[in-house]
Amino acid sequence: MNDCDPIISFLVSEKVVSSAEVESLARKHKQTGESLFALLKREKLVDEEQLARAIAAVHKFEFVNLSPEMIDPIVAHLISHEVANRHSAIPLKREGRQLVVAMASPLDLRARDEIELKTGYCVVPVAATPHAVQQAIHYHFDVANVTKQAIASMRLKSDTGQDMDAVPEESEESLGAGNDPITRLVASIIRGAIDARSSDIHIEPQTNELRVRYRVDGMLRQAVDVPVSAQAEVISHIKILAQMDISEKRIPQDGHITLRHEGQEYDLRVSSLPSIGGEKVVLRILDKNASRWSLDEVVTSPDDNRRFRELAANPYGMLLLTGPTGSGKTTTLYSVLQLVNTPERNIVTVEDPVEYRLPGITQVQVKPAAGMTFASALRSILRQDPDIILIGEIRDLETAEIAISAALTGHLVLSTLHTNDAAGAVSRLVNIGIPPFLVASALLGAVAQRLVRVVCPRCRQLYEPDTHERDLLQGRIEPGDVNRLCRGAGCHYCYRTGYKGRKAIYEIMPISQKIRRMILEGAGDTLLKEQAMKEGMKGLRTSALDEVVRGSTTVDELMRVVDLKSE
Repeated sequence: MNDCDPIISFLVSEKVVSSAEVESLARKHKQTGESLFALLKREKLVDEEQLARAIAAVHKFEFVNLSPEMIDPIVAHLISHEVANRHSAIPLKREGRQLVVAMASPLDLRARDEIELKTGYCVVPVAATPHAVQQAIHYHFDVANVTKQAIASMRLKSDTGQDMDAVPEESEESLGAGNDPITRLVASIIRGAIDARSSDIHIEPQTNELRVRYRVDGMLRQAVDVPVSAQAEVISHIKILAQMDISEKRIPQDGHITLRHEGQEYDLRVSSLPSIGGEKVVLRILDKNASRWSLDEVVTSPDDNRRFRELAANPYGMLLLTGPTGSGKTTTLYSVLQLVNTPERNIVTVEDPVEYRLPGITQVQVKPAAGMTFASALRSILRQDPDIILIGEIRDLETAEIAISAALTGHLVLSTLHTNDAAGAVSRLVNIGIPPFLVASALLGAVAQRLVRVVCPRCRQLYEPDTHERDLLQGRIEPGDVNRLCRGAGCHYCYRTGYKGRKAIYEIMPISQKIRRMILEGAGDTLLKEQAMKEGMKGLRTSALDEVVRGSTTVDELMRVVDLKSE
């Protein structure tokens, strides 16, 4: 069984796996060609620590139970964050001209050679689990720690009278290529945001410092404070990277930065806004390699998924998504587009802005300054023989009229509106100026959407609901179920929030014949919603409660996101 033989033999001798299990693995290995290590992990016969210990024992490496506190912070930064991440390795300590490096793959000679070349030390590898190495890297290259080092370097430069002017523009391939403290500081802020799965970075001038905050899972959290003395250099450096005018500080500006981080491409939309204390800068992080917008991944509820597929199967008509800014409407629309994106269909979108490129789809950017509005773009699109049209947002009567006309003339139209619930989409269109008979004829369905944070899988714990929570859940849990609800205790993995990631909840209102007649008769939102509920529609409150009972989210999150009086 090739190079794995000694390791497998060691695992058998240590009674981690049995001979029968090894024989079964060998048969699967011959059938599929999959490596024995991969099979061991997939069959869950060994955990990563057992495997790391076996590799270390067989190849005569020392195994360490690595923790961040064991590592000398100065030694850790002998290599860059990029090198540490790429090779899953971090320097542990120095011993003369030798550098002890904790590695998830201590047999990786290429990694050892690169670290020796970068540091000038002779590398002595020790084995550690991949999780422990990644945790140590995350701790020692955390944005706050790197910022402290950069600030110390800035003060040192200032004290020695070195020049602190803006630094040259960096390459897209390596954001932190320079050794200048400002370069390292900006690079660490951006890398820290990407590693934290942040959607936005807020860099805000305050009286005594420059405050940096990340928006993670829809919530802003403090990242780091930078001395106000570095404010001008930090803002100028970001503006240089974004190809903005650093001399212009009186008017808002927009720019973008393209970069690679850990093998992934990211596009950063940069916006500056003059304020009393100086320019505030917000960077929107867009992952160019984001998931391919699969409806099954976006709409996880089987019932909601089925309803979406039924609405998208219509050859023509209008489907509207409603909800506040940042509730994931565009992501859901993209997933519906991917569902209907076939070679036989011509799909065109008009967006402001086009944030993600979708293969096989023509996407049009709105440019009001050049006369390219939603309405004018739509008129041109209708001359392009489209089958399906996505409109980023219906904002005015002109856009609404063209969209309704397109839906009535054989096109499937997808768009968004800002309303609180699904039924509100009808009254919003009528208030814009669309006659009720056109709304009733064109509308296929309206969907309200919200995003709720998901309980962290690593620190989730069951607990007994209190009286208020039991009342809220309205008999969804039995009196004897003392431990049915979940919440996160808070851990390093979720930044002590108790939540990791978000998922969408939906209120899907298909336009039935009965609801169509009610729209023609001028029925209000409340009556439309009541009828839709009678026909089986789940409200946002009900959808959120279902997620609470499943253990996906918490009662606190439900109360933050959903209006409990709405149903």
